[in-house]
Amino acid sequence: MLSTIKQLQILQKLSPICPKKFSSSSVSLGDGVTKVSFKDGVRTITLSGPSRNALSLKMMRELTNNIIEDENNVALRVIVLKAEGPLFSAGHNLKELTSDTDKETHRAVFKEASKLMMSILQSPVPVIASVHGLAAAAGCQLVAGCDIAICSEKAFFSTPGAQVGIFCSTPGVALVRTIPAKVAADMLFTGDSISAHQALQYGLVSRVVSEDKLDEEVSKVTTSIISKSRAVISLGKKFLYSQIQKDVYSAYRLGENVMTSNISMADAQEGISSFLQKKKPVWKHTSD
Repeated sequence: MLSTIKQLQILQKLSPICPKKFSSSSVSLGDGVTKVSFKDGVRTITLSGPSRNALSLKMMRELTNNIIEDENNVALRVIVLKAEGPLFSAGHNLKELTSDTDKETHRAVFKEASKLMMSILQSPVPVIASVHGLAAAAGCQLVAGCDIAICSEKAFFSTPGAQVGIFCSTPGVALVRTIPAKVAADMLFTGDSISAHQALQYGLVSRVVSEDKLDEEVSKVTTSIISKSRAVISLGKKFLYSQIQKDVYSAYRLGENVMTSNISMADAQEGISSFLQKKKPVWKHTSD
């Protein structure tokens, strides 16, 4: 693990359902802190803010709005979160958490962060983090909150808040639900970072690739997801997170009901029929 002091030194160096039709490729700017593009079913939201892509109130609101926008449009199949610059995100904007700002502003920051995390969890489509460089504190939380995380081998992750007197409590919520508790405690109490390969070992990320292959790997995953029924993936995502907090007996009972409902869907019958007939399925992408 990298020490917190070393991390800070690195940071200093880096400082300077009636669906609308989407075009096959479109780009919009979010007032300079996010950029959004849509192509072939994939909405890519890029963090492009100042201060190392800090998750300011403005940044988090834009991210949330971009995630939930047209979320029931069947043309939307996957959301990818990525970042410009030398790192993914250094976490919250500390300037919004000083004594110069009032308590309501402080509360709004953390409330907005929770809203952002829940927008990812409740999105009907998979949300993928594409990570390069450092993802720290709330930036690490953002990665942990995504359904899938793909990072370059140069990425690293930390929750160093205690170093500046702010324990990473809310980042810890996502972290401890993603990696083993003792690893999460180590990261939270020491502030030391873990490497990309350690993150893969602990389960914080799904895949690690060389930096020059990151976009290619993300594209491979999105292409695979898009080949499936949107309705089935949406049903599966909802069930996946619903059953995690249940005891195993209740999880299986819920799973029985969900699979029974799944089988009655038109896309399920299309998939079964196509498999038996050895042909490519034609999905409706609806829950009918």
